[in-house]
Amino acid sequence: MGVSRDTLYRYQELVKTGGIDALINHSLITPNMKNRVDNETEQVVLKYVIDFPAHGQARTSNELRTLEVFISPSGVRSIWLRNDLENFKKRLIALEKKVSENGIILTDDQVAALQLIKFF
Repeated sequence: MGVSRDTLYRYQELVKTGGIDALINHSLITPNMKNRVDNETEQVVLKYVIDFPAHGQARTSNELRTLEVFISPSGVRSIWLRNDLENFKKRLIALEKKVSENGIILTDDQVAALQLIKFF
């Protein structure tokens, strides 16, 4: 029939416990939450990316280690991807948006990074 035994038994169990509706409404895509960092770490990374938009994922990871936040460069990248901040241009756009919404005072690093947006 082209279906593995494991899949067949899972489908049979779904039909037995919840009927045909359980089989139809069964989503194959379930998020793997155990691999995500906690919300507090994610907020620290997002704050850091606004403060230093020019830093890459490795430097961000290293600088956060000095603040006792331990996250790998790939973990930083995953957070950036979830929040649509994966490249320098998008991080600059997020900084501009934050400035226009909150009226924050920019640091020298942020001003220098925003001046680079003209080249994009």
